[in-house]
Amino acid sequence: MNEIPLSVLDLAPVEAGTTAGDALRNTTELARRTEALGYHRFWVAEHHNMPAIASSSPAVLLAHLGSATSQIRLGSGGVMLPNHAPLVVAEQFGTLEALHPGRIDLGIGRAPGTDQLTAFALRRTMAGLSAEAFPEELADLISYFTGEDPAQRTTATPGRGDLPAVWLLGSSGFSAQLAGTLGLPFSFAHHFSAHNTEPALELYRAHFRPSRWLSEPYAMVAVNAICAETDERAEWLAGPSGLGFLNLRSGRLEPLSTPEDAAAYPYSDAEREFVAARREGQAIGSPETVLRQLGDLRDRTAADELMLTTLVYDLEDRARSFELIAEVTGLKPH
Repeated sequence: MNEIPLSVLDLAPVEAGTTAGDALRNTTELARRTEALGYHRFWVAEHHNMPAIASSSPAVLLAHLGSATSQIRLGSGGVMLPNHAPLVVAEQFGTLEALHPGRIDLGIGRAPGTDQLTAFALRRTMAGLSAEAFPEELADLISYFTGEDPAQRTTATPGRGDLPAVWLLGSSGFSAQLAGTLGLPFSFAHHFSAHNTEPALELYRAHFRPSRWLSEPYAMVAVNAICAETDERAEWLAGPSGLGFLNLRSGRLEPLSTPEDAAAYPYSDAEREFVAARREGQAIGSPETVLRQLGDLRDRTAADELMLTTLVYDLEDRARSFELIAEVTGLKPH
C-alpha cells in the first residue's frame, strides 16, 4: 500500500446542529491537514438539494481551497456535466488552472447527480440531460480548453490554454468505456457501486487507447474508509454514514446524524440489510483492519490510486481517520 498514491474525496458534510458554513470550514481544515500528511489529491463533489452536503459549487469551493493549501492537487469528483453548459465549466476550471497552475483536476460525471426537478432548475431545460448527449458535450468542453474545434465560434477566457487534468468518473460501464476510448484517466465510485467496480475497470482497460493525456490506462478507485483505534470505535463512527444513505434512499433529506442518534435509530431488518450491503467492500476498522481491506481492494482492482472518503460526524474523528491511515500505509508527509 505504500507504493500507490492515496487521495481524499470530501463531501463537506453538514452535521446535525451545525450550518453549511461550518461544513465548508471543516472541509478547508481537512484539506490543510491531509495535505500535510502527504495525501495526493483533495476532491469535492457536486451535490444539490441535499441538506447533509454543502459542496454544491465545486469550482467556488476549490478556489477557496487553493488559497488555503499550497501543494495538494485539487479537483472535482465530480462536476456533473448535464447540469451545466460546457462553456461555463471551461471558464470556471480554466480560472482555477490559471490561479493554481498544475494543481487542478476536472473530474466529469455524466449523470445529473440529483433528482430531475433539481436538474431542470439548474439548467432550465431538459435538453442535454440525457446520457446520449454526454460524449458530444464532453468533446465541446475539452475543445474550449484546447481551441482545436474550428467550428467553435466562442472562446473560453480563462479556459483556452489553461487545461486542467481531465478525468472521467463513473459507477457503471458507460463512462469506463468512454474514458478508455478517449485515453483519459478514470475514477470509479466503488464507495456506492461496489458490485460494478471490477467489470467497469476491465472495460476501461480493454477499450483504452493511448492519447495525448495518457500512454497507458490510469484507474483510481474511490472507497469509504473509516479508521479508528479499534474496530468497535470505527463501526460506531460509521453509524451516521449508514443512516445517511438510508435516509437518502428513503427521501428523508436531513443533516448527518450523530453516532448516538444513528445507534438509537430503530432499523427494520430490511434497513439493516441495506446498510450492511453498502458497507461491503469498504474499509472500516482499526488501522490493521483498514490496511488489510485497502490492500485487498487494491489487489482485486489493480488500482493505480485509491481515493478515500470518510463520512463521519465530527471533524476531529474524520481527520484522525486520515492520520491513522497515513501512519499504517507509510504515507510520507509533504
